[in-house]
Amino acid sequence: MIEIFKTNETRALEVTDEISKGSWVNMVAPTEAEIQYICSTLQVPINFMKDPLDDEERPRIEKEDDHLLLIVDFPYLTRDEADLPIFETIPIGMIFTKDCFITVSLKDSPILTNFKNNKIKGFYTNKKTRFALQLLFEISSYYLRYLKQINKMINEAERELHQSMKNKELYTFLALEKSLVYFTTSLKSNKVVLDKILRFNYLKMYEEDKELLEDVMIENGQAIEMAEVYLSILSGMMDAFASIISNNVNNAMKFLTSVTIILTLPTMVASFYGMNVNLPFAHSPFAFIFTLLIAIILAGSTAFIFWKKKYF
Repeated sequence: MIEIFKTNETRALEVTDEISKGSWVNMVAPTEAEIQYICSTLQVPINFMKDPLDDEERPRIEKEDDHLLLIVDFPYLTRDEADLPIFETIPIGMIFTKDCFITVSLKDSPILTNFKNNKIKGFYTNKKTRFALQLLFEISSYYLRYLKQINKMINEAERELHQSMKNKELYTFLALEKSLVYFTTSLKSNKVVLDKILRFNYLKMYEEDKELLEDVMIENGQAIEMAEVYLSILSGMMDAFASIISNNVNNAMKFLTSVTIILTLPTMVASFYGMNVNLPFAHSPFAFIFTLLIAIILAGSTAFIFWKKKYF
């Protein structure tokens, strides 16, 4: 899919059919024909178009002639086979040409939707450097937003786990841990790219652009710290709650075993007095009462001993 946007004379964003100077070309899961069309129209190296479409591609910055490729990872929400939420990351490519700015990705994102709906303050398609920095800032902001959602999900699963003997919450923790590993890896890779932009002057920046880049690096650094803290907390919680679940099961088994032993004693007394042999008080009119009292005393004494030992 190819979408072409351009900021008009009134500084409003509009959709166009033709690529012109100052246009933004947004490509989401493009076909081979669409890739060839953009490459031939804007003279973009074909590897610049195809590299961001590899979901295993690592963030990097590359320059070839008058074209610059900037690849970073952005977060998105998906679900696994058990319908558990997983936050993953995929690459997005930003290509700087002489006249246009191109974004390439495998999936659409609410991050780009904010730009397409013109919700970003000071966004103009003809200001390519500022556009790229604004996009990087939004990506870092979404990392922070998703990290807050992950923290909320961790707290909810923690509350459910306190009285749980099931594995559902642990599976949730595993899914969230996987998400945090993705986030941590991608954020650190993005940081390397941001450092290169700052050190090697790949982009022509004005003073306000440098300030925006510093804000992006601060947001990215904060996201890295949050992801690492949450990952550390989650790993400790998983170990602790695995022990808690095992302990809950052991307590249940201990309770059931104690009850079984207590109920076995009256059964043994009744079995003895059910035998066809001479037994004490066998011919007494109070034999049933004696038998019942013996059973109650034995069961009660055992129950008292177990209670004192905190078996239940």
